[in-house]
Amino acid sequence: MSKEITLAKAGLSNCEELYQLQTISFHQLLEKYQDYDSNPGAETKDRTLQRLKDPFTDYYFICLSGKHIGAVRISHFETLCRLKQLFILPEFQGHGYAQQAILLAEALYPEIQRWELDTISQEAKLCHLYEKMGYTKTGRMEKIKDGMDLVYYARHTKRAGNCGRQA
Repeated sequence: MSKEITLAKAGLSNCEELYQLQTISFHQLLEKYQDYDSNPGAETKDRTLQRLKDPFTDYYFICLSGKHIGAVRISHFETLCRLKQLFILPEFQGHGYAQQAILLAEALYPEIQRWELDTISQEAKLCHLYEKMGYTKTGRMEKIKDGMDLVYYARHTKRAGNCGRQA
């Protein structure tokens, strides 16, 4: 059984740490697929800073016993939120922390009606995670390159109203 995690809001002053966590966490997928145009592990620190400044984007550290082991990035609009990135350091993967992080992140936006995300369709482990969390395929696929496609997922909630951010 994995330990409980918490989420902590990240801000502009956390750019370097977020960038480092993202680079390390996505390194294995970057090496596997060599997708330097779309993999977050190949992005610049300036791109992370741009996202931190976006008023429709929130970053949260995934914290385990006070240590930042990953992060989640959420874009929010009216009644829709997109789980844009969820990354956990390799040594902490496979312990159920991603599932906990999704539940905690969704709870931060109690009025949301629909959650969306995309992931690499060839990564069965990632697809299984999101399906286990109640996300279903939308039918949309996007070819990134030979041997790598994005599959899109959505999950509807029974909630109504606007996506209210909470810090």
